[in-house]
Amino acid sequence: MAKKTIFTDSFGNIYFLKRLIIFILGMVSYRRFNGFNKLKISGSEHLVNLPDKNVLFVSNHQTYFADVAAMYHVFCAVNNGYLNTIKNPIYLLNPKVDFYYVAAKETMDKGILAKIFKLAGAITVKRTWRAEGKNVNRMVDMGEVDNILKALDNGWVITFPQGTTSAFAEGRKGTARLVKDQKPIVIPIVINGFRRAFDKKGLKVKVTGVQPSMEFKPPIQFDFDIEKTNDILGKIMFAIEQSPEFNVLHDYEQNTQNKKDEIEL
Repeated sequence: MAKKTIFTDSFGNIYFLKRLIIFILGMVSYRRFNGFNKLKISGSEHLVNLPDKNVLFVSNHQTYFADVAAMYHVFCAVNNGYLNTIKNPIYLLNPKVDFYYVAAKETMDKGILAKIFKLAGAITVKRTWRAEGKNVNRMVDMGEVDNILKALDNGWVITFPQGTTSAFAEGRKGTARLVKDQKPIVIPIVINGFRRAFDKKGLKVKVTGVQPSMEFKPPIQFDFDIEKTNDILGKIMFAIEQSPEFNVLHDYEQNTQNKKDEIEL
């Protein structure tokens, strides 16, 4: 099993190559976030003085790649002292390299660009509930869990608790179990506007002049002695604004149904 060295990360990826990939992808994607569309960033001061490892970022998800690419920009900017801005891409010369993100295996196995993203830090996992557009029911691959634990032991990790780009989808308990077992610092991220600005894959600009936003919130506070997995998941989903309280459409539909029920009575 690979170990982190001054030349390679904990998965055996060569740092020089990783830095080069991040730089190239960063330069290619830069105008998407500070040109065609202006990324509005807030709360990145919460990333300052975080430890170098055992930090877990939890976020809602709107596109396959644009979300993560924008996060790379912000993390690299903060790594070089730029808060709430990505206006000076010189930060790409000194990127945050011990950063990983959890991605669906079926997404990351398709196409050359996906494989390049994988080299940049993707930890691929097989969904236990969905595969190739069909519902499935399969066991968790413990080897994949070990990879996430290894990444946490050596750096920052981002995960999308819903495991899908669908808004207000149910959160998966695996994230809550990971938090309860490993007790990382958990930083919530709320993104908006990516779905409107980019296609589903996040590779093509659909609309220009949009201002996608990315908000970093303070670490979530947990009481691990009292709170159970469901409680932890509930806090996470509320923090990333994907709980029912934030679903305006759900409230509208519920009120409409209540009115229908009253009429029928």
